[in-house]
Amino acid sequence: MAEKIVKVNVEPIKANLDQINVRNLDSRIIVKNKAAFLEKNIPNYFSIAGVLGLLLLWQIVSKSGFVNEFTLPAPTTVLSTAGELISSGSLWPEISASLYRIGIGYAVGCILGIVIGIVLGFSKLGEKIGMPIINILYPIPKIAILPLIMLWLGIGEISKITVISLAVFFPIIYNTYTGVSQTNRLLLNVAITFGATKFDLIRKVIFPSALPMIFAGMRISAGVSLLILVSAEMIAAQHGIGSFILKNADLLVISKVLVGVLVLCIIGGLFNYFLAKLEDKLVHWKS
Repeated sequence: MAEKIVKVNVEPIKANLDQINVRNLDSRIIVKNKAAFLEKNIPNYFSIAGVLGLLLLWQIVSKSGFVNEFTLPAPTTVLSTAGELISSGSLWPEISASLYRIGIGYAVGCILGIVIGIVLGFSKLGEKIGMPIINILYPIPKIAILPLIMLWLGIGEISKITVISLAVFFPIIYNTYTGVSQTNRLLLNVAITFGATKFDLIRKVIFPSALPMIFAGMRISAGVSLLILVSAEMIAAQHGIGSFILKNADLLVISKVLVGVLVLCIIGGLFNYFLAKLEDKLVHWKS
């Protein structure tokens, strides 16, 4: 059978392809990055500007006559009062008493919460036994049991430190337990394959993996600890920021009350600042 040879003219096809390539080279498609806002860097001075803007608004409202300046002293008045209290030395005993209570209470609550949270998240037996107890005790307002704690431990410093530790303990233990429970199982399997012991798993895999959640709990607990501190000092304390605020509120010295509130704001801000710096140092791999 004779083979039939078919001739195909490829020149028009080649010409068309060349035209398409030229056209594609000439046309430029601009694609907008819709996720650019996630990578946008905002200068740090915006944070300072926000605080100064709030203080300026407060100053204007207080001096404009919209509110009675007796009930809402201007920031300049509050700062002047704070300067007088600091120069006279009458504010330092209140601050030192509060820092002592919150420092020890916060540290004890964090340590116990992290340790027990790791145990509950790592051990199935510990989870079955411990989590129901934690779930039952957590909703109880900690300041509500302060009279009971004072009955057991007395009205001294131990009772106040204990109630602060309890308030810090529960957010920490929940966040630690969640962080440990959500550890990537693949990482655990790889570590076990390479001969890691249970202690090695906790120290080198589980604890670093849970650190972001632990720091989130520590930040939440910082605010809670200040709340419980002030409440405890208002109930039973001769010295402390809470007692200082209550005494001056009874005397209607609003400028001194706001000085106490300002001190609490500074303590809370320093708490968050140092926790953020510590997190950046220990969890540098998160970014």
